[in-house]
Amino acid sequence: MVELLAPAGSPETLNAATAEGADAVYLGLKNFNARMRSANFSYSQFESALKALHAMGRKLYVTVNTIFEQREADRIYQLLKYLAGLGPDGIIVQDFGVVSMARECFPSLKLHASTQMNIAGARGANALSRHGFSRVVLARELSIEELRNCRANTNMELEVFVHGALCVSASGLCLFSSYLGGKSANRGLCTQACRRYYHRDNEGGYYFSPGDLQLIRRLPELAAAGINSFKIEGRMKSAEYVGTVVSAYRLVLDALASGLGEEALNKKIEEATAILRNDFARTKTEFYFAGDSGGNSSPAPGWLDPSQDGGTGIPLGAILNVRGSGAKRRGLLPAGSFLPRPGDSVRLHSADDSERLSHKITAAEDPEDKNGIWISIPDGFGPGDRVYLIQTKSMSKRYPPVISGPVSRRVPSRDIAPEKILSPQNGKNAGTGLLFPEGFYVAVPRVEDLYMLQSSRPIRVLLNLTRRNAAKLLGKNGQKKEILPFNKGEIIIRLDPYFPQGDEGFLGETIGALLGEGYRQFMVNNPGHFSYFRGGGDNSYTAAAAGDRKAVPGAGARQGARSLGLIGGPYLYTFNRWAASFVSSLGAGYLVSPLENNRQNLEKTIDPSYRHRVFITVFTWPPLFRIRAGLEGFYKFGAFSDSQDEEFRLAAGEEGSLVYPQRPFSIVDKIPFLREAGFSRFILDLCGSPEASPGSSVKKVQYRNLMKAAQNAVPLAGASRFNWKDGFYKQES
Repeated sequence: MVELLAPAGSPETLNAATAEGADAVYLGLKNFNARMRSANFSYSQFESALKALHAMGRKLYVTVNTIFEQREADRIYQLLKYLAGLGPDGIIVQDFGVVSMARECFPSLKLHASTQMNIAGARGANALSRHGFSRVVLARELSIEELRNCRANTNMELEVFVHGALCVSASGLCLFSSYLGGKSANRGLCTQACRRYYHRDNEGGYYFSPGDLQLIRRLPELAAAGINSFKIEGRMKSAEYVGTVVSAYRLVLDALASGLGEEALNKKIEEATAILRNDFARTKTEFYFAGDSGGNSSPAPGWLDPSQDGGTGIPLGAILNVRGSGAKRRGLLPAGSFLPRPGDSVRLHSADDSERLSHKITAAEDPEDKNGIWISIPDGFGPGDRVYLIQTKSMSKRYPPVISGPVSRRVPSRDIAPEKILSPQNGKNAGTGLLFPEGFYVAVPRVEDLYMLQSSRPIRVLLNLTRRNAAKLLGKNGQKKEILPFNKGEIIIRLDPYFPQGDEGFLGETIGALLGEGYRQFMVNNPGHFSYFRGGGDNSYTAAAAGDRKAVPGAGARQGARSLGLIGGPYLYTFNRWAASFVSSLGAGYLVSPLENNRQNLEKTIDPSYRHRVFITVFTWPPLFRIRAGLEGFYKFGAFSDSQDEEFRLAAGEEGSLVYPQRPFSIVDKIPFLREAGFSRFILDLCGSPEASPGSSVKKVQYRNLMKAAQNAVPLAGASRFNWKDGFYKQES
């Protein structure tokens, strides 16, 4: 029986989800969940809900799906201990630190991998299965063929989103909101940069605001593919929305379970589709399910429409005028086909997209000249701001309460988390010499860029593993094998953090071939990457990567005792010692500090004895959106700006698209202080350079000037500090 899993952002949505037939709900408490802007649940409400749902035979999963900083280790420990004492049916997690702490201290907790953990294939799922996970919430950018393939290669429970809002960026890999002010999506504070208005020259649009996912017609295929849980997005949506969507999906799932014939089943699907027309949401898309064959990576046409601003609901127009203040503040809306009334709910969008707010109308009156209607509006909104109807009073439906009876007074303890020592003597990397010398490491996007680096030679180079680069390194696809200006021991192959099921074959074959050619140093950015290496860290291994788990002939013999060096990349998010220790135990002998990190947390996290094993990115254009779809045929522009005239750039190619800021991140002037603190390995990342767009190479003069600035610790004019100084936006409870 397939599970129908519904969101509960508040007690009211919990009531709606349960009454309309959800088998399970997922909810967050007041901290450490990816929807910090929703109401969420108090401890007493949570305990009452858990007791009531279990009495009904339903399940409840708790979201603990954000990363935590080292200073928050005690609070995470207290939360996990509290949850372990109550026994929810699972906790949904992103941070490897939460994983490590739960496994070591609270093994009764059942672990589900959040979609924020960026698992998009069987190898990632199996890697987590070996570390105590029972379920994985797969990435949303997968085709039905990829899901079938994933199911065929793992025994893990698979959970898939079937309805609700989409992110343009792969989940867990979006840095845009964090870059704009420290409100990180990885901390549950996303400000939805994808829904904003952007402009270039004299044109503009909502370039990165996708439609909403709706897979109601695909439920038979998904059920046949062996998916265990169908998940509805919407912890920030109204109870009416949740109730409507759950009722539609319940209708089809019940029809499937009853074994209806095709004609009768199709009638139920049409009935459910009609129900969903009243959900007041965005334009619908089947995303990667429509027109898919063979697991390709092309989403459905129309999934992005720059003419739609991404707002939910029926557009009522822009506010024409305002009067009054406080509870008596009114906004004049133009006359239209629908006139809102008291009790209806609207969403207001500021003209510059800086704020979006839901509001229940308390007053509405027609002006004498009948040219519109005055409605109550909150302070802070005025002429030019747009209004959308998201719910009418007549839609309101009262559901029986789930939470009732005596209220528990239990809260998390004040216990201190056990001390976690991060030491080179821990894990698989114990007792071996260092592979990577001190100095500057330079990352480039293309094989051709390696030649440019000879003008100021770094200690090592990082090269992205793309199909194009692989063909040049290995002499495949009609490409001549390049004669490189660096030997193989000086080249580190960097693996992309987004690792979908459709890429497993390519990656296995390519890594195996690279190992066979003598490449021994890799930067891994996804849990599934570790499965391509037998062993890891900087121990001596007779390692071979596997394409479909077949060892490369002779690779082990050729390697002999040569060391395999694995670096845990920035997308493994080692923001705390527990996470760093866990990633080290997977086989990474070295770590790269996350791009969102700040100096204070870095020094709190990394013990002085381990700092010689940590790389710090001191210069980069951080990828803000990482989009699986290649947008080169969709958008013909590169540079664009937001309403604050901050400039960005779209780099679209066949293997996906990236959005970069025009201003680079730089702390090259801080290198002396970092050296004094014990850090000595620094990355200069040129992959987001404006000169490194698809089809072009990084300019030699740009690189030479950058290297000189880094060597002399000279500040770079116009550069961003990202979160380095101020850290994450602090929303303390």
